[in-house]
Amino acid sequence: MPETSPSRPAVGITALGAYTPPNVVTNADFEKRLDTTDEWIFSRTGIRERRFSAPDEFSSDMGVRAVNDLVRRFPDALEGVDTVICATGTPDALFPATAALIAGQVGLRGTAAFDVSSACSGFVYACSVAQGLIMSGTAKKVLVVSAEVLTKIVDQSDRGIAVLFGDGGGAVVIEEVPAGYGFESFVLGADSAGADSLYIRCIADHLPSGRPMEQFTYMNGREVFKFAVRVLGDSGHQAMQKAGLTSKDVDWLIPHQANIRIIEAACERFGIPMDKTVVNLDRYGNTSAATVPLALTEAYDDGRIKDGQQLLMVAFGGGLSWGASTMKWYDSALHKAKRQAEVAVSV
Repeated sequence: MPETSPSRPAVGITALGAYTPPNVVTNADFEKRLDTTDEWIFSRTGIRERRFSAPDEFSSDMGVRAVNDLVRRFPDALEGVDTVICATGTPDALFPATAALIAGQVGLRGTAAFDVSSACSGFVYACSVAQGLIMSGTAKKVLVVSAEVLTKIVDQSDRGIAVLFGDGGGAVVIEEVPAGYGFESFVLGADSAGADSLYIRCIADHLPSGRPMEQFTYMNGREVFKFAVRVLGDSGHQAMQKAGLTSKDVDWLIPHQANIRIIEAACERFGIPMDKTVVNLDRYGNTSAATVPLALTEAYDDGRIKDGQQLLMVAFGGGLSWGASTMKWYDSALHKAKRQAEVAVSV
């Protein structure tokens, strides 16, 4: 059964926005300085280009610009926001929270603000937290921001990993929506047994397993690939089952944009065709927690996502973690326009 009921408010996304830096780095750019080719990169990843932040741009900058884009689309969206959550694996600092830094720059000083650290699964995790805060009455309106500058924590001389990542941010406002819309289910999980396969050092110099951690991000691509295909399929099916849905009910699959082969394998497991899957990996690479909101915003902008459609979001990342959610899309701009038209007619 869906996770909402007549006694529990429906909660969903009512505004969204995104940002990617203007600096486009193509596969040809990597050809000039690494032992690689455009064909080698694209055939293995599905990536043709990605965006690099400027030396003086950080995650808070990605987040603020994504929020500014949200406000451009939905001018009144920040009114009443009482909580800001930032999903990021590349915070400006361990503290203060990047969420607090963003909140202060977008006119939300005094709101609750904290970060969620779950790598590429972070956006789904943060949306779940936002829903819980609203359902419990702790918050009424939550701004969720995903912001990453992965290119700053990746060894740019390593051809196996440097070509994968890009920078960017996405932002959504989450609040109560009319019954029948909004989030229907969440599935979250993590297994630290896979920590050795994907990590970035912070304070400790080794993992609990004893494995030493180096300066830059480490990824065992083969192990992460096998994990991703399994958990994307499993968590997605579990989320659909909790919501009483099947893959035939899904209008759009919005997966984490890590590797086209992973996405294709997940689609095959779901029985969801690629033409019902939102993919922008080729232009932005892996932006970690920002991939899902970036894809969501793009699909909304070009008209693919419409009011009342059934969405399935799935992601995986360091932890190793995973997250999936089903959602009935609420087009707040459409409903606002309808209400205004009805008022105009009545007058």
